[in-house]
Amino acid sequence: MSWWSVHEHVAPVLDAAGSWPMAGTPAWRQLDDADPRKWAAICDAARHWALRVETCQEAMAQASRDVSAAADWPGIAREIVRRRGVYIPRAGVA
Repeated sequence: MSWWSVHEHVAPVLDAAGSWPMAGTPAWRQLDDADPRKWAAICDAARHWALRVETCQEAMAQASRDVSAAADWPGIAREIVRRRGVYIPRAGVA
């Protein structure tokens, strides 16, 4: 996700509209569908959503790197595999 790409795409629409109410608010709902401010509000909401998705993706990628660096995962996997080979069946009690 690239917030900047979305921002560049919607910036001309937002600049032309000047100001607009937040999408979904009563003020936005009262605008005529042909009013450029109504479309600008939707473009602004899309820009905010793109920023949110981009920052969440960055946070998830960082969390993945942190988990990867937190332990010797290949060593842990080898230990798990090694333990599987040491199965001792229980004796039944009669």
